[in-house]
Amino acid sequence: MNFRLTENTLQNTGDNIDWDGESWVTRPISYPERTVRLGTSFSGIGAIEYALRRLGIRTEIQFAGDIDKNCKKAYQANYGISDDRWHTDIHDFDAAPFEGKVDLLVGGAPCQAFSTVGDQLGFEDTRGTLFREFARVIKECRPKVFIFENVQGLFRHDGGRTWEVIRRTFEDYCGYDIHYQLLNARDYGVPQTRERLYCIGFREPTEFRYPAPVELKYRMYDFLEDYRDTPYYDDKSGKKYLSADEEHRRRLVTGEDAERFNDFIFSTCEVEDRYYLSENVAKYVLAGGTKNFRTSTKTDLDVARPLLQTMHKMHRAGVDNYVTYNKTKGINGIRKLTPRECMRLMGFRDDYKLAVANTSAYMEAGNSIVVDVLMAILKQLDITKYGVDSVEEQI
Repeated sequence: MNFRLTENTLQNTGDNIDWDGESWVTRPISYPERTVRLGTSFSGIGAIEYALRRLGIRTEIQFAGDIDKNCKKAYQANYGISDDRWHTDIHDFDAAPFEGKVDLLVGGAPCQAFSTVGDQLGFEDTRGTLFREFARVIKECRPKVFIFENVQGLFRHDGGRTWEVIRRTFEDYCGYDIHYQLLNARDYGVPQTRERLYCIGFREPTEFRYPAPVELKYRMYDFLEDYRDTPYYDDKSGKKYLSADEEHRRRLVTGEDAERFNDFIFSTCEVEDRYYLSENVAKYVLAGGTKNFRTSTKTDLDVARPLLQTMHKMHRAGVDNYVTYNKTKGINGIRKLTPRECMRLMGFRDDYKLAVANTSAYMEAGNSIVVDVLMAILKQLDITKYGVDSVEEQI
């Protein structure tokens, strides 16, 4: 399966892709002994934290925060941040004490005000103004680099005027050198069509081009818990070893090698009956007449549709992801993805702890950032060059 940039990916953003440089996959980490001091707001379940973990980069979390109490529960279960480093409402968060103590700041203000599945009220929706609070945090703590992620609708909203206001806020109010680009998860190793705007700000003028796409080796089915009919499945261990390098995959299976940052090792298991749809709901999902969803073959995709936070409570034909495979039970029924499968399709390996109920887990996955895209950006940035040799000496 060859990679393909989505239509209009580069339109109006300029060709900011590093097509000629060394691939981010093979780029070395320049300063593996350094620590990256990280701050996040609108932290969700910690996608950037997990990206740094997968890359093996030492990280000191200076602060994090999210207004959703379930996000806090999931975050603390996986990263162990103390309450005094967590802020619930960004309006009440004073980042000034962290000035000079943050190398990388990451956040994505709530996107419903700009999303194509929302009302697209933009600045008329109070959630659409939360980026100003993120800008305030930037100005107060002065990170060396920041990453602001949001839906593609933000970039195109109101004929581009909304994004122009945001861009100028980051440049004029915050005083940062701004670069931005639309990137799709399926171009960076994960079989999910999920295009997002990634804005990067540098405290100093910096030449930067975004990481080039890589060939997509995997299908959505490779990420399913109950799917074994794949060359990545090993009968003896009962696991799937997803690696673009066949020799490396062999070494993973035989235990001769440690897994790399861009490899996945997934356990397999049967999917519980509760994830299968009732006969009436299945008929509705498979019904024809919708704009983008007309036959049952649309359930079995190589590349998943964008994960939505609404998967847990409604079934919208042509929008949600469904599969019809369960060979272990001899069933060919239609089911929705499990929370673990959603997490996998967001770049979280199985060591990520699911610490909340399924309803919240679906929502958290749908609201998160794809880990693999962040990893590509971090390697392209050579993020460790912005780190410090000793955290203790800096605090």
